[in-house]
Amino acid sequence: MFLKPLIIFLHDSCLALISLLFHGRNSEDAAGVPKRIEASSIINGVRISIDTSWGRQLRSLLIVPIFKCLVALCLILSLLVFIEGIYMNLVVLYVKLFNRKPEKVYKWEPMLEDIELGHETYPMVLVQIPMYNEKEVLQLSIGAACRLIWPLDRLTVQVLDDSTDETIKELVNAECAKWESKGINIKCERRDNRNGYKAGALKQGMKHSYVKLCNYVAIFDADFQPEPDYLQRSVPFLVHNPEVALVQARWRFMNANKCLMTRMQEMSLNYHFMAEQESGFIRHAFFSFNGTAGVWRMAAMEEAGGWNDRTTVEDMDLAVRASLLGWKFVFFNNLAVKSELPSKFKAFRFQQHRWSCGPANLFRKMIVEIIRNKRVTIWKRLYLIYSFFFLRKIIVHSFTFFFYCVILPTSVFFPEVNIPAWSTFYIPSIITLFIVIATPRSFYLVIFWILFENVMSMHRTKGTFIGILEGGRVNEWVVTEKFGDALKTKLLPQVGKSRIGCFERVNSKEMMMGIYILCCACYGLAYGNTLLYIYLFMQAAAFLVSGVGFVGT
Repeated sequence: MFLKPLIIFLHDSCLALISLLFHGRNSEDAAGVPKRIEASSIINGVRISIDTSWGRQLRSLLIVPIFKCLVALCLILSLLVFIEGIYMNLVVLYVKLFNRKPEKVYKWEPMLEDIELGHETYPMVLVQIPMYNEKEVLQLSIGAACRLIWPLDRLTVQVLDDSTDETIKELVNAECAKWESKGINIKCERRDNRNGYKAGALKQGMKHSYVKLCNYVAIFDADFQPEPDYLQRSVPFLVHNPEVALVQARWRFMNANKCLMTRMQEMSLNYHFMAEQESGFIRHAFFSFNGTAGVWRMAAMEEAGGWNDRTTVEDMDLAVRASLLGWKFVFFNNLAVKSELPSKFKAFRFQQHRWSCGPANLFRKMIVEIIRNKRVTIWKRLYLIYSFFFLRKIIVHSFTFFFYCVILPTSVFFPEVNIPAWSTFYIPSIITLFIVIATPRSFYLVIFWILFENVMSMHRTKGTFIGILEGGRVNEWVVTEKFGDALKTKLLPQVGKSRIGCFERVNSKEMMMGIYILCCACYGLAYGNTLLYIYLFMQAAAFLVSGVGFVGT
């Protein structure tokens, strides 16, 4: 007899408070909204009422000003991101107009044999292939490395196999034995643990005696397949330019047409190489090593301290340390290496977590070292801190999620807060146009790309905060699932047999965000005076579709 009236009283009170805090009409009297609202109930025959007029004062004095401050902050960040994007694309335009190819910036001459010395004019090159239970791609990656055109007595292929499956170990051994019988100097190295993951494997691989004889090391992940002339085109930059530490090739995606998710990944990564890598190379001779499809000078790696497993982005860690010592990097845009994009949504989420958490954590650990460094110019240090880390590795992810997925949907409850059109339409349209230029064939997918990127920004933001605060998943490393040619061969039925239960497919974070944005869209449709609800309905659909697992293969 007591609980039921109490529950009704609390229910009415909460509804009244929510109505006061989020009712966005300015002309309350005209709309029939009373200035003083009371929530009442009867408990044991006694009428109890509360005066909720304080809620409207709380809204006007606290909630609205806070929301305005958040909007202003987002507008400032939007301008910073826009200016950075404009500047990077102007640099790319300069490269195209003045033909600033790597061969024009640095000395490049083909490697030639000496009549007397023969192959001894060629430097010793080590090719490393780190892998972990890569059943579907091990033959492709090992075969591609062994087909590289380079004198056999000047080339060593090192397979760093951390596999735990005995069957896969036997397959790796058989593949190495096959190429060894063809005259390839190939080594298969294994550890008794997986400490440090990929960085630990690469570090252990550098300790073998035959590695000390090598001048350069080329690294290819298990799903990367270089063309036979890769070394012939990249190594001369290192041979003829002693100040160059790294030559990085771009990626070309074999399975970009597999599904809509891989098409959108292709758009993002093509822009990354076209704008971020190209502009960093031309401006400061620095960009982040991508962890694969690159050739390093051994002396530069040793001077920088070698591989370090303190973060999940050991490649970026090494690149930043080498750059702070004055070494220069070359980005070879015309040299492409075939690779594979993750085609499953869960695998893509794990990859994006690592790619956002690692840089943020590295920034936390290296910010003081960068500031105190005296071997490079102050402009390069500012570029590293502000442009490379702060804007592109931290702000972009957080800004995208909070502005487009939180602030904009919530703005339907605050019509008195004006969000200018340039921040919601013009700037995003220009930035999106830049990104589409990198992949013209996917122009018609631009709407899907925007919505999907906003969905993924939630995971990138989470990873960024985990990295900055060193949360529990800061060192999480999940190997990205690969299929190689499995989806084109008889393995297709076996790959498709793995069934996932309905509840296992549901992604709760996407579902919650989708439901919230959907509620905002419905409110905007009912009470708003703009067309923002159209975007909100589409964004809610993108979150909900991702939430039920209908993304990828």
